[in-house]
Amino acid sequence: MSERLLVCTRKGLFVYARETAGWSVSHEAFLGVPVPMALHDRRDGHLYAAPAHGHFGCKLHRSGDGGATWDEIAMPAFPADTGGADGDGPAVSLVWALEAAGSDAPDTLWAGTIPGGLFVSNDRGDSWTLVRGLWGLPERADWFGGGYDDPGIHSIAIDPRDSQRIALAVSCGGVWLSEDGGDTWSARTRGMKAPYVPPERAEDPAIQDPHRLVRCPAQPERFWVQHHAGVYRSTDSLESWSRIDGVAVSDFGFAVAVHPEDADTAWFVPATADEKRYPVDARLVVTRTRDGGASFETLTEGFPAPPVYDLVYRHGLDVSADGRTLAMGSTTGGLWISEDGGDS
Repeated sequence: MSERLLVCTRKGLFVYARETAGWSVSHEAFLGVPVPMALHDRRDGHLYAAPAHGHFGCKLHRSGDGGATWDEIAMPAFPADTGGADGDGPAVSLVWALEAAGSDAPDTLWAGTIPGGLFVSNDRGDSWTLVRGLWGLPERADWFGGGYDDPGIHSIAIDPRDSQRIALAVSCGGVWLSEDGGDTWSARTRGMKAPYVPPERAEDPAIQDPHRLVRCPAQPERFWVQHHAGVYRSTDSLESWSRIDGVAVSDFGFAVAVHPEDADTAWFVPATADEKRYPVDARLVVTRTRDGGASFETLTEGFPAPPVYDLVYRHGLDVSADGRTLAMGSTTGGLWISEDGGDS
């Protein structure tokens, strides 16, 4: 099977395949419709896409033939007793995360939404259930929007050894861990600090803004977070976080990718902070650490000369299973591939 790259855009979904001659578009879908999230389920090869129609709202589709044809399936929806559905309560405005469980739960999918709901499907998307354990947390009342008006779940990291162990990140609502398939949750932000709130609440777990959370598949006790206020690493299964000093260019950004076999290797796309959302000095770069954050390289080969104003958001950077191929997409329509781990 050829390698596959799913490119989500405001004008549809583009499925790229890499053959002997290189990368090319194999299929286009939902042309003219924003597609903010897609998933390739490596367990059986199915593709999932969550287009956000302006008039009809969010939908969910599944493809079993590599993207040539698509079938509409159930959408996560808040049940009536939350005020959702036909009530005046929450409604899904965006599917912000889609993840497959491990091989020990072959039919299970997870979806994170705006507002901050977590949904689980045990039949590959034919039906969805709100995860009440998270929705019912008292701390959820303190969550607030980070970029969007409402808080949202953008990162879901399943432990490949045990699909009952689920970590997730919320903007703005911190990092949470369940060890029982979502029934109960504990905050896991010890060591994080938020400078955008009154000092007495800087370490409050429910108002941290992790922009992106990733987990190393081969070393699943180790995580990286690109936080609104720096880069953090956990090496003890989320018991604590260490802030990384000496990050090259800027420690503000949205995207992070971790090498699937080497948790000490990670990539970031730095930006200017807060209201100035563009590359530092209008120079697009990727930074890489290969020693757990002790040092960083600034990677520039192949990017356009400054001034460049491309910004890379949370899901705009990804890495292949072998850790050599990287893909990166920007808010202004730039798409880059590296096949040497980011060197070029």
